Amino acid sequence: MAPAIPASMDRPHFIGIGGAGMSGIAKILAQRGAKVAGSDAKDSATAQALRDLGATVHIGHAAAHLAADATCVVVSSAIRADNPELAVAQERGIPVVHRSDALAALMDGLRPIAVAGTHGKTTTTSMLAVSLTSLGLKPSYAIGGDLDAPGSNAEHGSGEIFVAEADESDRSFHKYAPEVAIVLNVELDHHANYASMDEIYESFETFVGRIRPGGTLVIAADHPGARELTEKISGRHDIEVITYGESKDADVRILKVNPRGLTSDVTVTLTSGKILTFTVSVPGRHYAHNAVAALAAGVALDLPPHNLASALGTYTGVKRRLQLKGEAAGVQVIDSYAHHPTEMTADLEAIRGAVGEDSRVLVVFQPHLFSRTQELGTEMGQALALADSSVVLDIYPAREDPVPGVTSALIIDAARAAGADVTAESDMGAIPDVIAGMAKPGDLVLTMGAGDVTDLGPAILTRLAG
Repeated sequence: MAPAIPASMDRPHFIGIGGAGMSGIAKILAQRGAKVAGSDAKDSATAQALRDLGATVHIGHAAAHLAADATCVVVSSAIRADNPELAVAQERGIPVVHRSDALAALMDGLRPIAVAGTHGKTTTTSMLAVSLTSLGLKPSYAIGGDLDAPGSNAEHGSGEIFVAEADESDRSFHKYAPEVAIVLNVELDHHANYASMDEIYESFETFVGRIRPGGTLVIAADHPGARELTEKISGRHDIEVITYGESKDADVRILKVNPRGLTSDVTVTLTSGKILTFTVSVPGRHYAHNAVAALAAGVALDLPPHNLASALGTYTGVKRRLQLKGEAAGVQVIDSYAHHPTEMTADLEAIRGAVGEDSRVLVVFQPHLFSRTQELGTEMGQALALADSSVVLDIYPAREDPVPGVTSALIIDAARAAGADVTAESDMGAIPDVIAGMAKPGDLVLTMGAGDVTDLGPAILTRLAG
């Protein structure tokens, strides 16, 4: 039976309803019986999936889109103060609810698992959602990406477990009170909101402080930032701390990761001392670590480890996380959401380890955010040196205004200094022809970035096939 919908959320209006985080909350509320409405800048398959659930979705933002009977307006940190729907809501005195507060309300009365970290949240949350579903536990979940179809980023389940991606970018993960929390890694990112690692640690400490007494923190043993965080919260004795990784002192220790093409076999020692081997059906050592974090979290909820390990093998990926878009003329095209140097390096190493020695890896990279490029452009360029050739697009601004002097040239110069073969291209429409002129049978093309570079995959495949 679904938890009751708070009266304040039975007729919600979402500004930016098509976004990954917003659409998931809207979907769960619609499945629980709320009268959902909202708007987005452009139509999409996600918007249509919400309409199919009975939601009203307007295209474009206008004051008239806010229904007279709306009980609240849900916003994310990306919504600007001058949005007309937000302005009219404030004029009418309609409560404005941040996305994280809405998600926290959906978790009330359930057993939440919150997945945090600078990288890997979507993958790990997805692994848990898929494996728990395959075990028949009917979890609810909210993920920052689609599993296999538009709208599959969230689900209202009748079970007692709620798996949620916990976003640190705007400190919204401070709103949750999980029974089990996962911290995959801790690095400096989101430079518009965090000025230093000290602020990052403080934010993650606050998140860990929200774990329910008697709950569990699952945290990486191999990552320096995570180890530092473990030291910082060592005084908290009302939760269990379980470390995982390849370090000898890890509680759940990874003994071996054996790559097999686009999959890996992973062998771990559990806290009980038992040794377990299972398959992860996506390539790369970092994905193997994500799966072990998911395994440890499930065991913390008293799920049988052997059953959970087998269920984790049913996870085959999430959109934009090394997602195979197709093959044409002997060239595979894969899409990657990586936009931080650590993520870029991990995905490029995973792809390099999965392809043959004679195959080349060609990257189309779109930097995401001026602030991130300003702070990490050099490291992005160095990561691109792992590819055989790269094409770098202009910066995708998302919610940011341009910063004088900050362009893709920062990345391109750093890449060339690291010995990379890099081409600059401002016209996205030219990319299919550019790639067709570069790619040969056996090569792999990786579209990489958090912006609309993902749209290039089908066009590249069509051009290669023609």
